[in-house]
Amino acid sequence: MSSRAVFSRTAQFVAAVALGAAALTGCGNDSDGGTAAPASTPASTPAAPLTITDPWVKTADEGMTAAFGTLTNTTGAELTIVSGATPASPKVELHEVAGTGGEMKMRPREGGFTIPAGGRLELKPGGFHIMLMGVTKPIKPGDQVAFTLTLKDGTTFPFTALGKAFKGGNEKYVPGH
Repeated sequence: MSSRAVFSRTAQFVAAVALGAAALTGCGNDSDGGTAAPASTPASTPAAPLTITDPWVKTADEGMTAAFGTLTNTTGAELTIVSGATPASPKVELHEVAGTGGEMKMRPREGGFTIPAGGRLELKPGGFHIMLMGVTKPIKPGDQVAFTLTLKDGTTFPFTALGKAFKGGNEKYVPGH
């Protein structure tokens, strides 16, 4: 091979490397604070209307159990949660515990859970909670249980709750009330 052919191939190689480097530089982050505009601006993802702190679900081998945590409305408008779902149970209801005469009873919450603008709602044993009815497989300590809450406007909010052993919550469930 002649020296001219070697030079030509070397020049082609160097040119290809330089073009590749220039292309990659165009895709890079402008970390020196320059004013180069990005080729396109990504659409911003809207913030979730809800957050949940310390979500957990009471362990159960079968039957009924409940999920808890603190829901925070991150919007400037009142939000109403109208339903919930989880693969752990075919039926999920939004519940409250109410009572008179010292006897506490669980019952579905008429109208769902309403959280004021910027407000919080604590889901806790003996109060508001997400009721799982007909648990399909045991929920053990440490299990991760997926949930989806649906708001009145159709927006959904997914979260995962941790399975925790809990003794208490001796409320009675009164079907149909």
